[in-house]
Amino acid sequence: MTRSAGNRWLQRQASLSRVATWRLVGLGLTGTVAGIMQAWCVAEVAGPVLLGGRAERITSWAIVFAACALLRVALGVIGDGIGLAAGASARRRLRTTYLVAAFGAGPHRLESAGAGVAAAVDQVDALEGYFARWLPAAVLAWAAPLLVMLAAALVDPVAALVMLAGGVVVPVGMALAGLGAAAASQRQFEAMSRLQARFLDRVRGIATIVLAGQAAAEAARLQAAAAELSSRTLRVLRAAFLSSAVLDAAAAAVLIVLAVRAGAAWHGGTLSGPNGSGAAAVFTLVLVAEFFAPLRAFAAGYQDRMRALTASAVLGEAPAEAAAAIRAPIRTVSASGVSIAFEQVSFAWDAARGPVLDGLSFRVPANETVVLVGPSGAGKSTVIELLLGFVQPQSGRITINGADLSSITPSALSRMTGWIGQRPVLFAASIRDNIRFGREDASESEMAAAVRAAGLEPVAATLPQGLDTVVGEGGYGLSGGQAQRVAIARAVLRNAPLLLLDEPTAHLDPATEADVLDSLKRLAIGRTVIMAAHSSAAMAFGGRRIMLQHGRAAAAQGVA
Repeated sequence: MTRSAGNRWLQRQASLSRVATWRLVGLGLTGTVAGIMQAWCVAEVAGPVLLGGRAERITSWAIVFAACALLRVALGVIGDGIGLAAGASARRRLRTTYLVAAFGAGPHRLESAGAGVAAAVDQVDALEGYFARWLPAAVLAWAAPLLVMLAAALVDPVAALVMLAGGVVVPVGMALAGLGAAAASQRQFEAMSRLQARFLDRVRGIATIVLAGQAAAEAARLQAAAAELSSRTLRVLRAAFLSSAVLDAAAAAVLIVLAVRAGAAWHGGTLSGPNGSGAAAVFTLVLVAEFFAPLRAFAAGYQDRMRALTASAVLGEAPAEAAAAIRAPIRTVSASGVSIAFEQVSFAWDAARGPVLDGLSFRVPANETVVLVGPSGAGKSTVIELLLGFVQPQSGRITINGADLSSITPSALSRMTGWIGQRPVLFAASIRDNIRFGREDASESEMAAAVRAAGLEPVAATLPQGLDTVVGEGGYGLSGGQAQRVAIARAVLRNAPLLLLDEPTAHLDPATEADVLDSLKRLAIGRTVIMAAHSSAAMAFGGRRIMLQHGRAAAAQGVA
């Protein structure tokens, strides 16, 4: 994404946090008014003393000063809370967007979607300061100094003009420093991305690296990548310090000019010229700090903006994918008795490699079993993914009970569909919890029936804690057949009328495959079943067989 596109994306996100931003601006301006009153209290006490006189009503001014100080503390606490809430709300909204996009991408893009979401989640945190600090600081950077200048102009117009001149220098200097900061931040992000990708790839391939004798070489390369990231991070910090130095120099210059001007007007205990009282001179001097405080916050927030702009290069791409992944559903269909129809469906994963499905047409009546067979790459798994709704046909249409699949709400499609793939997805939890993932509100009797139907009782009996035995992520601790039985029990518990099986016995030995197929046959009773199969045993699953060749249904026949 280009820099201008990133800016536009950030502006769209900012519009969604407009209410919180203006609340923070209101609190900031109120705090500035309280700061001006504090400066006047200091001037009323210190001004006469500097001219050799005696301050009056010290107690009253002290009370007003303390009240303003307490007000500013309260405003700061409230503002921090609003800012944190705005940042958290934005992060929650963005993460939801990217997770929806990832979950809608389907198994064929699981790895790339996971990497994209990981990057998005990492970069979403960089936006917190943008919403919590930068957006209100960008408004307060001109509104608050304007209030301070107006207050200064009431007692000394020349002092107000000096402040204005110093204030103009700050954004100009920050803009020049910001050019280098933006480039340094972009390079630092690229170095961090390379290090993350290299580390993840090497961890995944650690066995290959060790067996090839490349462990030391890869460790050296990782060390070099980490050193590059460290160097680029220091460059970002140098650019940030340069921006802060510009502001400090401008504030010091304004303070010196006003102090020299007041000193030049000193004549034996009095001040000549328009700034003719000690209180007025002290007031304008104290206001210098108040004038530059919003600009200092702006400088700190500018670094947040730079980080957010860098992150937008990653985050700004995902909404388009999310929009493509999310359909515009308009209807539900009856979930009792599901019939499927493919009508001249064509689909290609890569246009250069040609279509996987080319005008595929077939029908599956309700409660019928169909086994899709054919060579690898014939499109069997693609048919399953189309029915799951992860991808859409490029031509033709798919109907469920006569309704176009693209018009069915995702929740309705999910309720009517059960799916078992080649490698069941099990989570780091107990076997019971993994089964209950099919239907959270299932009763214990329904759970027991699902375990029996899947043939999981003998397996549970051999485990230390039965169904309460905790397995690792991916089913670690269970064999392939045992993990597949957990997936079958989950599908039984789900009790969906449409069952999609994507080569569920592909990685099992013949004996285990036969047992799992027996469980699947029991599960298929009274359901519409579409099964993609390679092995001869799976092809004999029962029902009608459809041979896929060159993206078309080449033949259909019964299976004994």
